Amino acid sequence: MKRCLTLWMVLVLAAGRAWALPDGFVYVDAVVPGVVVELRYRTTHNFIGDPIDGYRGSRAVLSRSAAEALARVQAELRPFGLGLKVFDAYRPQRAVDHFVRWARETGDIRMKAEFYPEVDKRNLFRDDYIAERSGHSRGSTVDLTLVNLAPPHAPLDMGTAFDFFGPASWPEHAGLAPQQRANRLLLQSLMRKHGFRPYPKEWWHFTLEGEPHPDTYFDFVVE
Repeated sequence: MKRCLTLWMVLVLAAGRAWALPDGFVYVDAVVPGVVVELRYRTTHNFIGDPIDGYRGSRAVLSRSAAEALARVQAELRPFGLGLKVFDAYRPQRAVDHFVRWARETGDIRMKAEFYPEVDKRNLFRDDYIAERSGHSRGSTVDLTLVNLAPPHAPLDMGTAFDFFGPASWPEHAGLAPQQRANRLLLQSLMRKHGFRPYPKEWWHFTLEGEPHPDTYFDFVVE
């Protein structure tokens, strides 16, 4: 009986370790009060049309330093009735591998009309929409937008949807309406102020300057 009990305790402890985040990582909603999270890659509403490998839970994960910087952005937005909505944060390497496999299956264009209407899927690697490594897997890159704090958390108009492939998603795209340009500028300015570097082809994509794991690509599952 004692041996069975000991074995049971070992299994419980092992399971607990499996669910624990690695040192230095946190759940974004535990650090950023009022943040809205919609992990698109856990759902079918993404450019592939299927849930993505490695996303089992609905809570976004980041390095602690990146999450704390986001909390400062959120604090500046709050007095204006605005806040952040996160679409993706830490991304397991197995999810990136899923993207790569999909990109090579050129016949699967289920989501083309919504996410890449003017892009030939055969050119996704050439045009840097898909790559075999992603800064997201280092744990300090985040995809996000601005929303109203009051439910239903209506998003500000950024000119394109999240993950739209094409020049219209470039932060400084010339074809934007004045309000769309102002909304992008507000997001970019606050993210820069609090230590994030924007990506020139995606208005929603930011990486923390001085990220704590610049050379490590993690593959733990998002639970």
